[in-house]
Amino acid sequence: MAHLVRTLHNEKTGRTVTSESRSHFLYKLTYLFYLKVKIMDISIVEIDPQLVLGIRKEGPYKSIAQIIPELFEYMQNNGIDCVGSPVYVCHESTPEEAKKAVEEGNADLEVVAPIDSKVEGQQGYKCYELEGGKMAKIVHKGPYDQSGSTYTKLFAWIAENDVKTRGCIREVYVNDPREVSPEEILTEIYTPIE
Repeated sequence: MAHLVRTLHNEKTGRTVTSESRSHFLYKLTYLFYLKVKIMDISIVEIDPQLVLGIRKEGPYKSIAQIIPELFEYMQNNGIDCVGSPVYVCHESTPEEAKKAVEEGNADLEVVAPIDSKVEGQQGYKCYELEGGKMAKIVHKGPYDQSGSTYTKLFAWIAENDVKTRGCIREVYVNDPREVSPEEILTEIYTPIE
């Protein structure tokens, strides 16, 4: 079967382009657009330090879903107002440590809530200023247990750009899973960078 190649002539540049090379160009352009969109998923942001009240426990990651209501119940019972979204502070500093914590069910779990004035913590609850600074941010949309690909994208970006990390990764739970469908859950993931 004969291979058909259509020739296009650009009057302005005087260049002749075959449909075959034009298709290749469009493919490359589409691929570059895909890469740009992928890279744009990650932004560099400056986060202010935040006064928080939180609790730290050990257990499987799925325990975060129980710790958050416990924290809010403690705050409500003690007249403490929450002024933002709850935050999970991840103390496992590498993907390997996190994987080990999953396998062993002994993650170092800290859940905090932003507050506007200092309070005395009791019963394991602690009030302190959560560190701010320069952070790489990516947003995961969907169920919490499907955030692995978002973390993979973040860690790949860090490696590809030779970014130095410092401190604890944190997840900010933007909306309430009791009020939105699992596909609409938004989680902002921040990792402190130098």
